[in-house]
Amino acid sequence: MGCVKQEGVTSSTNGDELDFNPFDAMAPRVPGKTPKEMRNGARVKNEGPAPQGVYRPDYNILTPHMRSPEYVQMSTAAAITLGVTDGRMYRCECTRCLNLLLTYPEGCRANCAYCGLARHREAERDYADRNFIRVDWPAVPMDEIVDIVARDGIDSPFHRMCISMITHPRSDEDTVAVLKKWTAKIDPDTMPVSILSNPTTMGRDDVKNLRDLGADIFTVALDAATPALFDRTRGKGVQSPHKWSKYWEVLLDAKDIFGPQKFGAHIIVGMGETEYEVLKLVQELVDLGGHSHMFCFFPEQGSLMDHLPATPRDQWRRVQLARYLIDYRDVHVDHMRFDELGRVKHFGLPQGELDDVINAGVAFRTSGCPGKFAEDISACDRPYGDSPPSDIASYPFQPKKKDVKKIRKQMGIPLRQV
Repeated sequence: MGCVKQEGVTSSTNGDELDFNPFDAMAPRVPGKTPKEMRNGARVKNEGPAPQGVYRPDYNILTPHMRSPEYVQMSTAAAITLGVTDGRMYRCECTRCLNLLLTYPEGCRANCAYCGLARHREAERDYADRNFIRVDWPAVPMDEIVDIVARDGIDSPFHRMCISMITHPRSDEDTVAVLKKWTAKIDPDTMPVSILSNPTTMGRDDVKNLRDLGADIFTVALDAATPALFDRTRGKGVQSPHKWSKYWEVLLDAKDIFGPQKFGAHIIVGMGETEYEVLKLVQELVDLGGHSHMFCFFPEQGSLMDHLPATPRDQWRRVQLARYLIDYRDVHVDHMRFDELGRVKHFGLPQGELDDVINAGVAFRTSGCPGKFAEDISACDRPYGDSPPSDIASYPFQPKKKDVKKIRKQMGIPLRQV
């Protein structure tokens, strides 16, 4: 089937019984103007407070003047696992991926509608204090991170490290510097490195350079599943510089340079696309030899979409399951059936085989770059990055029987009696 239009359809949060987020209901707010005196990290740069070791956003003090490559931010889960901050994770003992985020007082110069790091927040909050995928990101000296991981050696809880770029004039060269700091003390064959890229500032030579320096996997955060959604949430629609064509150009460069199963794209589900549209994109990536990493849309506090509903769980579970079947079970999107609104109505497998996949639970775990356990179990488990623990979207651990029972209820697929 082709693309399915959803004009005039409203979501269940408006009183109807639809189990998906339609295009017309998911429009971001228009970004406001930032006063000149607050642009480009002016407050931090003018005050110039010096950093002193690890900085946590919950300190509630003027953000220090921290810059990559000397400093990087990391997810709260990574900071807990690394031992540089205190805390516990619900039903998780650690995270398996050390997510590192480049950081500057000027912050990210893009303005993506769903992102807590977006440029439009300049007047509201210093960059290093902004929430990102639901949590704070402490800033840590890169040398300290490398020393801890190198000291732990094979006993490190991390299976993989990922450098996440942002849209900033220094992002390309500082990603190289961070990677060099890492590989100077840590063998990338022992702990592989992923790059979450910023295609807007990159060319083919940049992609090749990162591969030559030891990066193992290269990913592109398409996030939006269609060109129209991309432009509305990441491009001209929100006064942001990104272009769908440029992202695909760099993705195809990565395909050539990194090779099969070593490149892929991030996709957020529930921003207004149909299930068919997002799964068609998943299939396109598989046909190219790549992979997809799925995120469930969650209204990030402070973003231009924080007033919109999170992805309904039934929609999310259908896409999670279908994506897993395409990526790991050789099911083709053309084997599936969709209704007039683009929703999955048949997954392309006999019911018995489908039951086995559902009961195994792996399809509902966080998707991302692989770790050391199995190709279909992600090192990048992002604990509660797209949902609260009370209503888990992506399971950062192996779902137990009670979890699978809940998943089946969300999907409306009861357990078959044997």
